[in-house]
Amino acid sequence: MKKFFTITALGLGLFAISQTHPSIMLTKKNIPAVKEGIAKYPLLKSSFKEVKADADKALAAPISVPTPADAGGGITHEQHKNNYKAVIACGIAYQLTNNEHYARYIKDMLFAYAKVYNTWGRHPKRKQEPGGKIFWQNLNDDVWLVYMIQGYDCVYDYINAKDRKYLLDSLWTPVVNEQSVVNSKIFNLIHNHATWSTAGVGMAGYVCGKKEWVDIALRGSNKDGKTGFLKQIDDLFSPDGYYEEGPYYLRYAIQPFIIFARAIQQYQPELKIYEYRNHLLKKAVDCDLQCTYTNKVFFPINDALKDKTYETEELVYAVDIAYGDIGSGDDLLDIAQQQKRVIVSDAGLKVAKAIAEGKTKPFIYKPQFITDGPDGKGGGVGILRSGTNDNQTCALMKAGTQGMGHGHFDRLNLIFFDNNVEVLSDYGAVRFLNVETKTGGGYTKENDTWAKATVAHNTLVADKTSHYKGNWEEAEKATPSLIYFDANLPTGQTGKNYQAVSSEENNAYSNIKMLRTAILFKPEGAESPLLIDVFKVRSNTEHQYDLPFWYQGHLTNINFKYKSNTNQLNTLGTKDGYQHIWLNAETKVGKANGAITFLNNRKFYTTTFLADDNTKVEFVTLGANDPEFNLRSEKAFIITQPNATNHTFVNITEPHGKNNPVAEFTVGFMPVTKNVKLISDDDNSSTISFDYNNKTYTIQLQYNNKQQFITIK
Repeated sequence: MKKFFTITALGLGLFAISQTHPSIMLTKKNIPAVKEGIAKYPLLKSSFKEVKADADKALAAPISVPTPADAGGGITHEQHKNNYKAVIACGIAYQLTNNEHYARYIKDMLFAYAKVYNTWGRHPKRKQEPGGKIFWQNLNDDVWLVYMIQGYDCVYDYINAKDRKYLLDSLWTPVVNEQSVVNSKIFNLIHNHATWSTAGVGMAGYVCGKKEWVDIALRGSNKDGKTGFLKQIDDLFSPDGYYEEGPYYLRYAIQPFIIFARAIQQYQPELKIYEYRNHLLKKAVDCDLQCTYTNKVFFPINDALKDKTYETEELVYAVDIAYGDIGSGDDLLDIAQQQKRVIVSDAGLKVAKAIAEGKTKPFIYKPQFITDGPDGKGGGVGILRSGTNDNQTCALMKAGTQGMGHGHFDRLNLIFFDNNVEVLSDYGAVRFLNVETKTGGGYTKENDTWAKATVAHNTLVADKTSHYKGNWEEAEKATPSLIYFDANLPTGQTGKNYQAVSSEENNAYSNIKMLRTAILFKPEGAESPLLIDVFKVRSNTEHQYDLPFWYQGHLTNINFKYKSNTNQLNTLGTKDGYQHIWLNAETKVGKANGAITFLNNRKFYTTTFLADDNTKVEFVTLGANDPEFNLRSEKAFIITQPNATNHTFVNITEPHGKNNPVAEFTVGFMPVTKNVKLISDDDNSSTISFDYNNKTYTIQLQYNNKQQFITIK
């Protein structure tokens, strides 16, 4: 592994911990400026108003530190979660109002925890061993520490030395021991759980003046740099800032990364943490924002919940620190304005001030290939974008690393967005976050049996078996590779009227090579670009190849006959996700081109695909073998080529027309893409043609020639 940065043991051993408090997000020297900013800058004023309201609400209720009993979303879980949020709110309110009632609340809360923490055993509903004490998983205990230590930092000087010693002995030291020793396996992982753990322990070390805690947080329990916070930055991010577990999980992990970095910068600026790995954390914030669609939702890669946007608290922290401390550009102010709040802190002050001074620039989404893997050689994600933020067409190809245990078996998966919605979709994760009646708020079993399965994604399945046979540890050993990417001139500008990404995967199946090319191409007269998808499969043995397209919306037209199952539904299979799929209708296409049209968000989409005498289509619905009703009822059509060795799928998805149910009119409900043909095809090249608005276009792909990979005439 490349060594990106060196912090000597000498440098770690000799630093002196400042005892100026507060000293993390809100610093003592800047409190007068923050107070002044609250009066002057609207966004900071409204944000403080919310914080103070939360603090006042906490003061109005009795302190409750219940014995842990419930899983995620349960009564005790939520109470402890509310406690750490109340503590940080009261800490900020105390510093900015000098009202000692807030400080007293925090002291009393911490004393209440100190009194009972060491009497608690392991959580009765713990997810792992040894597991958490306060919460059902150790991760939540880590989050508790990250928040609580910030609140303590705000009242450190209010609490006398004797009481601080009591809290150090009875609370902070046992909590740090719990995270770093009892749960040392998690503490020393390269994983988002360990990020929260090392951040909490390290921040506690800074606030409490415990150098040892900081040392192990930065460099692992053995202080050898093989684990710890810095090693996580080395191993979990690509040089472009892409996070191995995917953008949704970076949305969560970015908070401890960015807050602990802020603490390191405050206490040990000589370590130049913001410059680490060529300003990696700055890149990570921008990368995570670029991995959203214009509806603010993160691309649903791996175990992702599709309700999360960049308005979450974690990204508010990230945006504020990236702009206020690290020096990111004024386009982040656009995101901050959409978030409608800032963290009441030094960084939040800078953001609110810049917005009030009119420095905001629009956040521009960029078509780009973002590399994956610590060295940037683990494939990546190709993002094609066309149009403005108000009306953008976007295609995403996932061709990166597995993503560890949260990864899905979806090599060369293709997701398509248009008109501010997901069109060809990805399921994401099967989880009801903090809904205790649904597996205690954790992932349901269907997350493994369905969401991770290859058939749950818009990519090729061979012989109804998931990539790497569903073994994520095997999948970690290999990655796809980029063949070609070109998006230098976005669609609609003078010059090229296309963007393209092409990647290959040769290890997901034994003796099968997959190569997929996605193109956004805007023909003459088109309002939106077409998504052209050429998926080449090569093998010297026969297989059944299934290519699913999970779509959002309602079918409105199919140009071939099919047989519906109207009285009884059967599943498509018994394993690898097929057991969850109901077969609604099926047919052999019986013509050179099939065309399937569906309506989504008042716009029509037609996928026109190449077919031959053997091509089969199945119309399916998700929901079989789901006795606890955990799955959404989603729909797909699956294009199948049975008994094939080599095969090339060609599919063109065309956005067209509109439907207005209010004004009661519909226009352009039929596609204009026709006559899709595969003119020539071998291992080195493919040539396709199609008609659009009575004009014939020819696309040639030369897989071994990156200089002239694609030609469109």
